Amino acid sequence: RLLLISHAVASAGQDLSEAARWRAAEVGRALPSARAAFTSAAPVAVQTAEALGLRPCPDPRLGDWREHDQPIAALFGRVGEWLRLRQDEQGTRAAVTHVAVIRAAVVLALEVPARRFDAIDVAPCSVTVLSYREGHWRVDRLNWEPALLHIPQRRGRRRPKPAV
Repeated sequence: RLLLISHAVASAGQDLSEAARWRAAEVGRALPSARAAFTSAAPVAVQTAEALGLRPCPDPRLGDWREHDQPIAALFGRVGEWLRLRQDEQGTRAAVTHVAVIRAAVVLALEVPARRFDAIDVAPCSVTVLSYREGHWRVDRLNWEPALLHIPQRRGRRRPKPAV
């Protein structure tokens, strides 16, 4: 199982705010423990991983698309390479990375055209879960926000009963 976690929102100085650190810590408490953790080298990703309680190993293939100033095909190439390295690993792995990397991983997992890249929304500090079975990646969860599980769900307004 592979947990792809989008980094928390950073302030203008590229450091996480206290609120972002708190949110990441809440998400981290809801996640299963990982045998290995990876991250982009970007400070915002490393700080998010630390707030999640992970001890990640930086991997340049998880870097943001804008950092590398590259065509989308190159993004898909490096994310695909990283996924190929993970497919035979056992146990839970976690990676804290950027929205573009998670979008590319989902497109590759679903084997849909790259033009669908922008159709995938990824929230800050959300979790996308992929698993590799029978020669294919599966998307088990997309944009999951485990820290919101304890918030009561708002119910629809009750409609008044019609007068008879």
